[in-house]
Amino acid sequence: MKTTIKRGFTLVEIIIVVVIAVLLAAMAIPAFKKVRVSSIAKTTVHDGRQIGAAAQKYFVEKGASSIAISSLADGSLEGPLSEYISQISPQLTIIGSPIDIDETGTVSSFTLQHDIGSISFNNEGKAVKFSGQFIGNTGGL
Repeated sequence: MKTTIKRGFTLVEIIIVVVIAVLLAAMAIPAFKKVRVSSIAKTTVHDGRQIGAAAQKYFVEKGASSIAISSLADGSLEGPLSEYISQISPQLTIIGSPIDIDETGTVSSFTLQHDIGSISFNNEGKAVKFSGQFIGNTGGL
């Protein structure tokens, strides 16, 4: 009579696998969060640059020195800039309208706010101030 031996995993082996999985997750989750924040920051900076470039084009073409800007819940822009740029990320809120001409380029003209922080821009679309989780997580933007 043959006896078949069923082999399984011991409790120690299962505990070791669980510990390794927890360690890998503990290392991966902060990295994923940093990548997420960096991605949102890059999108926000890109949208800010687009708004700044559209404002500068509007100033040159129309001879204006100030322009009001706002966005709807879906990210589409309202006002005169909508002919230059149609949409920004829907998670962003524009704060600080109107955008005014500033010859020095150092004054914060508008801010794009996200749930995790905000980035302020000058009238040319250059990021001048970071707040919230964007501080230190923007990768040199």
